[in-house]
This record gives sequence, structure tokens and C-alpha cells, in this order.
Amino acid sequence: QVQLVESGGGSVQAGTSLRLSCAASGSISSINAMGWYRQALGKQRELVASIMSGGINYADSVKGRFTISRDNAKNTVYLQMNSLKPEDTAVYYCNAEVKLSYDRGPYRYWGQGTQVTVSS
Repeated sequence: QVQLVESGGGSVQAGTSLRLSCAASGSISSINAMGWYRQALGKQRELVASIMSGGINYADSVKGRFTISRDNAKNTVYLQMNSLKPEDTAVYYCNAEVKLSYDRGPYRYWGQGTQVTVSS
């Protein structure tokens, strides 16, 4: 019913930047919150940043380097990642808490993930 499509991952050198995008589509009435998570090889998935009407949250490890933003008209969330480090290497997943048409939900949905690899 809802699809999250991510783009913008890739392989970069440390110190450079990437911008991730995630567009939500489907039977959406409203989106309460959107966010980015990441999962490095052998580690648990962790929250990177989230954005909702009440504010924005960042993991301590990315504060000052990453910026999350949202275009409500396009149901799209972005993650600007600057000063990338090798430890930022992971699969990045988009997440959204969505209210569907006909007052269903909210439900949480995940994107398919996009690989970010940072080499030193």
C-alpha cells in the first residue's frame, strides 16, 4: 500500500558528502514521521536521524555532520551527509510512519535500503 524508494547511496572517500533521498508513494493520507536508519555489517540497525512535527533527532555519532530535511508536498525525506567517515559505512534505510486513506493506521514502512561505503 505504501512504497518507500531510496536513492543517492554510493562509494565515496572520507571527508566527502552524499545526499540520500526517500520518496513515499501509495495510499497515503498523512505521514507522521520520517527517518533514516543504518545497519553496518554484523551490527544492529540504528537510528541515524528522524523528523516529525515535534522536531528532529540525530544520533550522537552524526550530529553536526548530517542534516535531515523533509518536503511534505513530495512525501520525501532527505539526508545530507557531510564529512563522511569510514564508520558511516552501512546500508541506510528509510522509515516512515504513515496514516493511510480511510483513516487506517498509522503503520510503519521501510525502504529497501541503499548502500553507503566510505573509504579512508
